[in-house]
Amino acid sequence: MSQDFQDLTVWQRAMELAEAVYNLTKTFPKDELYGLSSQLRRASVSIASNIAEGRARTTDRDFGHFLNIALGSAYEIQTQLLLAKRLKIGDESARVKAESLCIETSKMLVAFLQSLKS
Repeated sequence: MSQDFQDLTVWQRAMELAEAVYNLTKTFPKDELYGLSSQLRRASVSIASNIAEGRARTTDRDFGHFLNIALGSAYEIQTQLLLAKRLKIGDESARVKAESLCIETSKMLVAFLQSLKS
């Protein structure tokens, strides 16, 4: 795979998502620092990281494996954002932005995975 991972639109969107998650979690209460905040940050970094790592693999099957891991992290973030909403934690507009980016990233990952199978 010759294309650089930074050229992938899905990786770029995942980076935007990670940035949005970091901005959101800055608005969380301090007692969430090692709880939901930490979980969200790790999962958001995992998406872009797995896309990049998968891009370095030599086969579509291997790349797909890492895209699947990234998709799992995206669904993890969606769940955690729903919990933050239920608990009324964090800035609402920042959460809505993160949710939107997460849904968009998830859809892109699903489409990318389908294209690899074709």
